[in-house]
Amino acid sequence: MTSERTYMCIDMKSFFASVECAERGLNPLTTNLVVADEERGNGTICLAVSPSMKQLGVKNRCRYFQIPKNIEFITAKPRMQKYIDYAAEIYRIYLTYMNKDDIHVYSIDESFIDATDYLKLYKKSPKEYANMLMNEIAEKLHVPATAGIGTNLYLAKIALDITAKKVPDHIGYLDEELFKQTLWRHKPLPDFWGIAAGTVKRLEKYGVTDMYGIAHFPEDILYREFGINAELLIDHAWGRESCLMSDIKNYKSKSKSVSSAQVLFRDYSYDEAKIIVEEMTRTSCLELMRRKVITRNVNLYVGYSKDERKSVHAHKRMGITTNLPNEILPVVFDLYEKNVDRHEPIRRIGIGFDDVMDERLEGYDLFTDMEKVQKEKQVSRTILELQNKFGKNAVVMASDLQEHATLIERNSLIGGHKA
Repeated sequence: MTSERTYMCIDMKSFFASVECAERGLNPLTTNLVVADEERGNGTICLAVSPSMKQLGVKNRCRYFQIPKNIEFITAKPRMQKYIDYAAEIYRIYLTYMNKDDIHVYSIDESFIDATDYLKLYKKSPKEYANMLMNEIAEKLHVPATAGIGTNLYLAKIALDITAKKVPDHIGYLDEELFKQTLWRHKPLPDFWGIAAGTVKRLEKYGVTDMYGIAHFPEDILYREFGINAELLIDHAWGRESCLMSDIKNYKSKSKSVSSAQVLFRDYSYDEAKIIVEEMTRTSCLELMRRKVITRNVNLYVGYSKDERKSVHAHKRMGITTNLPNEILPVVFDLYEKNVDRHEPIRRIGIGFDDVMDERLEGYDLFTDMEKVQKEKQVSRTILELQNKFGKNAVVMASDLQEHATLIERNSLIGGHKA
């Protein structure tokens, strides 16, 4: 039988905002600071607000115009590369005290740690060990943190998300019994990791509004309502989680697709958006080639500016398997022209390729000019080599220089924001 383990989930408080405060020599706990790109307009999303702003009722991910006018604050433009650099330094601190196999980076500002084997080594209690890591991050990087400690990965996450907010040291602890005693009646349900608004609505049909209700509800009805997902829902309602850190490390993704999407900075017309579709298709084809895979399934997504108009989800299965833009682009254009409304402003675009496979399995029909195929392959490989060596903007197409094109600008962004 597996002995009880001790997991931690450590999160940097308002990470982007805390980094910007640290860079300015300011205390993020007392400084009003917002991370947002004002150049995108008053409706731009605030990527982060400092803890002191949260104390004033300002929510993370709010729109810039939603910040009360009576609050004085500093606005910092997003610097994604800077945040990545800080995250790397935090990871380096973790590696000082543990093996990489016991760390799972969940997001840029949050990590799971299996601390089981290190508590005896450092002669510390779970809270003392978490405090040691948090204090070193604060001393070296001036970024505050919170932590959740649990006897399984799920409880560590819940201890971070819910329990840590209620204690002075910002370190929450949960085992299965404590979970049942303190959180079975906690509301609202979406506070619990993995429970989305849709799940809540489906549970409310049966009068279930908390974890106690899920734990004591007839399992056959839950399985009928949620299928195989009911198993996880029931386990979590009892505070159980069978997944170990080793399971995460050994996990191999079954995903066999390549996709990209972007939200446009403004409303685009039908013709303007078609330029973006071409750019994204060519870039996605290069990504296929970079991964040495091919596809025969093409997907197009187009979201209109007005939410009341249904988005376009179009798909086509090609008669060939390839990664060449000159073969795939006509298919994408065909989907675009047949499915997209010419009169509706467009705000979101996505391109996807399903069921990708090894490029050695490529296949063309009898009418394909194979000499032309080989030439295009060579050109694409040369573009990849130049981009890898000199950057993505080292080689661009003439169409990328058009007035409404976005590729050159997007190549300078990280996560859709300024590097």
